[in-house]
Amino acid sequence: MIPKIIELPKIYDKRGNLSFFEHPNQLPFEIKRTYWIYDVPGGETRGSHAFKEQQEYIIALSGSFDVVIHNGKEEQRFSLNRSYYGLYIPKMFWRKLENFSTNSLALIVSDHTYNQDDYIRDFEEFKKLANEK
Repeated sequence: MIPKIIELPKIYDKRGNLSFFEHPNQLPFEIKRTYWIYDVPGGETRGSHAFKEQQEYIIALSGSFDVVIHNGKEEQRFSLNRSYYGLYIPKMFWRKLENFSTNSLALIVSDHTYNQDDYIRDFEEFKKLANEK
């Protein structure tokens, strides 16, 4: 699997629009954990790690930010700024979130509960592991 933008259904209504995601229609995994990132000071970066097993789906519910991913050889940047699409990131991709706009809100759902042992926090170690596969 490769990282990709997944568009979500958008139900238009004059009272306000509605979008949603569910497995298996939009997400390729069942959700086991949900968390969000907010109040990020200007110039700060979040993430900067990879997961051995965990997959994620990241949405900008409000504002905008960039998700920079790396496969061990090359980097790719995705700008998220709409609440009706998000970025699917499979396991073993380095990710960092940056360029947060004021009052941005990042929603992240994953297929694993929190497990510190699943994190790879050293980029050189990640590149070595990623390039062994």
